[in-house]
Amino acid sequence: MKYNQATLNKVEKILDEAEYVVRYERGTFQSGYCILEAKKVVVLNKFLSIEGRINTLIDLLPKLNVNIDLLTHESQKLFLGFVEKMEMAEAKKLAEKEENTEELQPVDGE
Repeated sequence: MKYNQATLNKVEKILDEAEYVVRYERGTFQSGYCILEAKKVVVLNKFLSIEGRINTLIDLLPKLNVNIDLLTHESQKLFLGFVEKMEMAEAKKLAEKEENTEELQPVDGE
């Protein structure tokens, strides 16, 4: 994936079609963003680079209540691709964590 304005526009389009408003504001966001779920507003730190904006929005997509039926076919494919990548990354982290805890457990008889 290229980190450019066109990619950012595509990610923002997904949120727009899902009836979310994306705003870029100044603020002290610990994670670089704030979600106002009841109003369907996502506020990002306006000082994030394009790459930071794209990564933050992609990280947020699975956490938002997105009605996939509202999305165009192109946006559905992108959305599902982002969600799938996030799920695979989470599964990999979980597997690595389990692997590390197994290495730390003593074997019977030792």
